[in-house]
Amino acid sequence: MSVSYMTHPLIKHKITLLRKTTTGTNEFRKLIEEIAMLMGYEALADLPTADIEVSTPIEDTVQPVINGKKLAVVPILRAGLGMVNGILALVPSAKVGHIGLYRDPETHLPHEYYCKLPEAIDERQIVVVDPMLATGGSAVAAVDFIKARGGKKIKFMSVIAAPEGVSALMKAHPDIQLYVGCLDRCLNENAYICPGLGDAGDRIFGTQ
Repeated sequence: MSVSYMTHPLIKHKITLLRKTTTGTNEFRKLIEEIAMLMGYEALADLPTADIEVSTPIEDTVQPVINGKKLAVVPILRAGLGMVNGILALVPSAKVGHIGLYRDPETHLPHEYYCKLPEAIDERQIVVVDPMLATGGSAVAAVDFIKARGGKKIKFMSVIAAPEGVSALMKAHPDIQLYVGCLDRCLNENAYICPGLGDAGDRIFGTQ
């Protein structure tokens, strides 16, 4: 089991701004992207490298580059879309897949309506992104779908999480690496994270 909680003051600062009811759609969207990039810098610290020969204006030298199949970023629709550009800013050549899930308002259980992953997914480092890890149901289902299609090397990134969601995800998939921007207190009776930041999808896209 591997869970990493972010401690960087820039991440903490930006998450606080996300929480404010006065933060508008444009600013919220930018903050999600910036936090994803900062978290991605930490989460991708173990990417494999290989040495290649390059010529500088001064001399020939051997230097490292990222090795292996291109990274796959897989947002859970729709809120996860807000985190994609933050990762692509770090690794512009990454491939992007999509998993569509919605949560039943009565049972809070996830239902799949779309899943499209890059080819050779079994050879790629996969980063699943969703701003909120609440009950963990959608996260568990998303990782289930990826594994069923051959994915093996999986990291999951969430801006805020409830203890219940962390526990559920790591119990179901103890082999993945989980990165959390901030661990919040609990879920309320409606399965919303407290203190949370509201509905991330609505705040990213300006919907109700």
